[in-house]
Amino acid sequence: MGLSIHSNHLFLSVVLAVLVDQLIGDPSRWLHPVQMMGWVIQRYVEWVLPLNSHPHHKRWAGVVLACLLVGGCGVVTWGFVHVAAMLNPWLGAAITTMLVASCLAGRSLQEAANDVLTPLQDGNLSLARHRLSHYVGRDTTHLSREEILRAILETITENAVDGVTAPLFYAFWGAGLSSVCMVDASLAAPWAMAYKALSTLDSMVGYRQEPYRDIGWFSARLEDFATWLPCRLHVLTLAVLSGQPLTMIRICQRDAPHDPSPNSGWSECIYASRLGVQLGGDNYYHGRLKSKPLLGNAIHPITPQIIEAAFMLTRDCIVSWVTIALLVSIVYGFHTLN
Repeated sequence: MGLSIHSNHLFLSVVLAVLVDQLIGDPSRWLHPVQMMGWVIQRYVEWVLPLNSHPHHKRWAGVVLACLLVGGCGVVTWGFVHVAAMLNPWLGAAITTMLVASCLAGRSLQEAANDVLTPLQDGNLSLARHRLSHYVGRDTTHLSREEILRAILETITENAVDGVTAPLFYAFWGAGLSSVCMVDASLAAPWAMAYKALSTLDSMVGYRQEPYRDIGWFSARLEDFATWLPCRLHVLTLAVLSGQPLTMIRICQRDAPHDPSPNSGWSECIYASRLGVQLGGDNYYHGRLKSKPLLGNAIHPITPQIIEAAFMLTRDCIVSWVTIALLVSIVYGFHTLN
């Protein structure tokens, strides 16, 4: 095979990316791809909105934005990895590892949670509220300690899929395509980066209120579609690992469909079910009350220990997926050799 990358190495790059994310995360001094994506989205929206007042025109502008950003990020990433792999296959693998790691937010989520938990556990409620406001959209000025803990848990359980396991799913999908198509440059990073671009679009313009209602509709729908399968696999994995999969699935089927999001309700609900807590309820956004459906059963109160347990569940899911991916790559490697 010479210097071409073996299929095992393609998957190994993704596995190493998981380790990089868990050990290093996103260094604050590094320019992150999401920052560049955000700059492009903001400039485009600022340019397009004044030019288009008709909802129909805004919707088509949103389609163009999503196609250009998602497709562009995938193509540019592929070109970058391809050139690196042509220079040296191991350089291509190393670049793939770093780019995929930049798409994962496992350590960033934990750092954000700890940023709020530290003053909360020290009794500094006002500082905890202030720091929480950097990470959530709800009003935090008058939140109680219990409401802050619920907000933290809801944030990390909602983002566990679109911030961690969904980009990981697409990275493994890309690595699998690379093996099947016998290409030297891994497709893991392009697929993961394209999903990350879509997720960033949804977080910036995927709102149901103005000025983003029309320009963000396509991004929001596309993100829902792209996240659907990895979200269900995430839920199924945690349900199986619980040892009581049917019970966990029944609770999710009972509560999750009531959430307006086709994915976040399921993600939050499986964690609530596993941890024996209840999520959802009343929140205020810009002074307006918004009631979300209750998810799970209130067996235990939400505590910092429960939040740490939620991170452990996410790690269990990641380890399970990594193990399955490596076994598949080994079996496929033996099959191709024979």
